[in-house]
Amino acid sequence: MQKRDYYQVLGVGRNASDGEIKKGYRHLALKYHPDRNPGDKQAEEQFKEAAEAYEVLRDPEKRQIYDQYGHEGLQVTGFHGFRGFKNIFSSFSDIFEDFFGGGLRARTRVQRGADLRYDLKISFLEAAFGRDMEIEIPRFETCAHCNGSGVEPGYEQEICQTCGGRGEVTRSQGFFRISTTCPDCHGAGQIIAHPCTACKGFGRVEETRRIKVKIPPGVSTGMRLKLRGEGESGLSGAPPGDLYVEISIEPHEFFERDEYDVICHIPISFVHAALGTTLEVPTLNGSENVSIARGTQPGDILRLQGKGIPRLRGRGRGDQIIIIDVRTPIDLTKRQKELLRDFARLEHENANENHHHWSFLGNKNRG
Repeated sequence: MQKRDYYQVLGVGRNASDGEIKKGYRHLALKYHPDRNPGDKQAEEQFKEAAEAYEVLRDPEKRQIYDQYGHEGLQVTGFHGFRGFKNIFSSFSDIFEDFFGGGLRARTRVQRGADLRYDLKISFLEAAFGRDMEIEIPRFETCAHCNGSGVEPGYEQEICQTCGGRGEVTRSQGFFRISTTCPDCHGAGQIIAHPCTACKGFGRVEETRRIKVKIPPGVSTGMRLKLRGEGESGLSGAPPGDLYVEISIEPHEFFERDEYDVICHIPISFVHAALGTTLEVPTLNGSENVSIARGTQPGDILRLQGKGIPRLRGRGRGDQIIIIDVRTPIDLTKRQKELLRDFARLEHENANENHHHWSFLGNKNRG
């Protein structure tokens, strides 16, 4: 089934602000929430559709990708739509508490660790052939002293006296009873009276880790490598986030790149261009002899099949494209100038003979 446009789903324009997007989603979430439409499959699907649209459009990076490439672009980045009620309630709990007064509590308070980004600059040849390397990442990790609990060893969390361990407090408004998240324990039902001395009750500490990164052959600038589970640790034993390594490639002094082809410029003298020669040309795998044909012109192109960048996922290699630059000599010696004048004189005489020959044939035909 073809997905609808996310802006159409939320009923907003493509230039909608973050506030307008949030407002559109709040309206649909309130209308189609499963707790308000028990057993209604159509309402459930509409709720999922709205949640998926909001998850993309509220994220500036995902929204930019969607605006440029649509649903297909999101699939390339690993986004696969609705993530399930558990994740939706966890991610958007602030919205539900806003307009349900906390009565519809998130079904889980486990919060996955944050994703991290690392900008990695590599050389032209490292991008071509790949490389295994290590990078250093500062990140929050589970505190070893308290094992992530935030409680000093020897003590335990205590029941919150404000909510009695329920995680929410209830108040009456006329005929209604409204439940909201407990302001003291923030819905946990327990409080930390004796914080861990190592992490100060946070449950995580910042550490610098060395992480191995495998650069595959054929990567290009702007490509992103995803290392699952190498982001920050989650709170209270939640799973860690992911690490995204953004690739940028340093320019090469001799080669340029066009997707999987490499391009180079080879200077030759006009004598070699006229008479032909064999040159030793650098390639990614070392030097190779290349034949220059007689009469080669400036800008002529030679192609070395399979001497370019390895394609990702092992589908062969691109080519090396050699562009011929014919150089005009400068600072000639007296003897070189004499030879060039003799050459020019012979060229002129040859041109006159050809002209006389074609003129004779023309006169003969007219006769």
